[in-house]
Amino acid sequence: MILNVLSRSIASGLLLAGLSVAVYAAEPIRVGFLTIKSGALAAGGKQMEDGLRLFLKERNNMIAGRQVELVVGDTGGQPAITKTKAQELVEKNKVQVIIGPLAAFEALAIDDYIRSTETPIISPSAAAEDLTQRKPNPWFVRAVGTSAQPSHALGEYAARELKYKRIAIIADDFAFGHEIAAGFQRTFEEGGGKVVQKLWAPLNVADYGTYISQIKPNVDAVFAAFAGGNGIKFLKQYNEYGLKGKIPVLGAMTTVDEGILKSMGDEALGVISSGWYTASLPNADNKKFVAAMNRDYQQDPGYYSMGAYGAALMLEQALKDVKGKIEDKPAFMAALRKVQLANDPRGKVSLDALGNPVMDIHVRKVERVGGKLVNSVVKTYPGVSQFWTYNTKDFLSKPVYARDYPPASNIEK
Repeated sequence: MILNVLSRSIASGLLLAGLSVAVYAAEPIRVGFLTIKSGALAAGGKQMEDGLRLFLKERNNMIAGRQVELVVGDTGGQPAITKTKAQELVEKNKVQVIIGPLAAFEALAIDDYIRSTETPIISPSAAAEDLTQRKPNPWFVRAVGTSAQPSHALGEYAARELKYKRIAIIADDFAFGHEIAAGFQRTFEEGGGKVVQKLWAPLNVADYGTYISQIKPNVDAVFAAFAGGNGIKFLKQYNEYGLKGKIPVLGAMTTVDEGILKSMGDEALGVISSGWYTASLPNADNKKFVAAMNRDYQQDPGYYSMGAYGAALMLEQALKDVKGKIEDKPAFMAALRKVQLANDPRGKVSLDALGNPVMDIHVRKVERVGGKLVNSVVKTYPGVSQFWTYNTKDFLSKPVYARDYPPASNIEK
């Protein structure tokens, strides 16, 4: 009698468990996607969406045995709209995870909301340092590096291997540009160089002539840190003002990103930059990814498309680890923070304790190969952390990289 009751109880439990799994599998996973479709950063937004849709196409819109429903929100590159769109995704569309937004200032604008609603978010682009440093968000992980993660490497390379001593910086005047420039300046000056000039241009500036004409003629190089399509305008005008061939250009990853290289000409040749990705990486996963992007979108992948594709890979791995049960938010978020990828086009990618990737950083040089411009790797710094080679505790004890780093007295008048 007791055995029969026990058997029926076990059978009922198994049936309920099976029904629960079946219900999960029957309902789609709702993924919110915050992107930009207009303005200076729209090109990056389009590339992010291309990378994400390619990923879903390759899997027939299925991850971990469940259908994926993608809900897209256009932020317009405006912090207030970004917050509104995030609220719509969570409260109206009931998304269970968000991929996005694009810009650092957008991610900062929704940080408090993400915390309060406990919404898992994977950043495919926004590189704001403090989201994984002094003010880590437990519901936030990043698929890309922090703003300064690649520029730490480039600053050291410029000082120690290129032997530059005096550099002028020109950058977009928003958080991303500020943090990239500061990271570069820190390692460059620690390597024996000196940043002697900083010029800040509005994100939506129409003409760089005013800034280019101010560049000191006795610098060894110019470090240009731009996002979106601004690198196209700057390098074209830099050439028109006759500075190409006279003062070399170093660039942030996004200044000569593959997504905009296709719109550049010889003015981009020779630009040395640093980044956590280049379409020229020779591994098998990257060759497959590049071929698919060429086939579907007639362009090489870069910062934005790789960032979104990488974010989707992280989502997939975490979902597999929890057997598709994204409804269990604590378990899903714990899995997301422990993701390690072996099949990423960048190579091996893992997350540190604060949710930021540890990955190779490549110093790249723009060359023409097979009739098109590419970022060829000239040096690789393996397994780079967001803290470079610094002690983590010491790094975090100092203020976040900002526009006024270091004190203004260090810059020549």
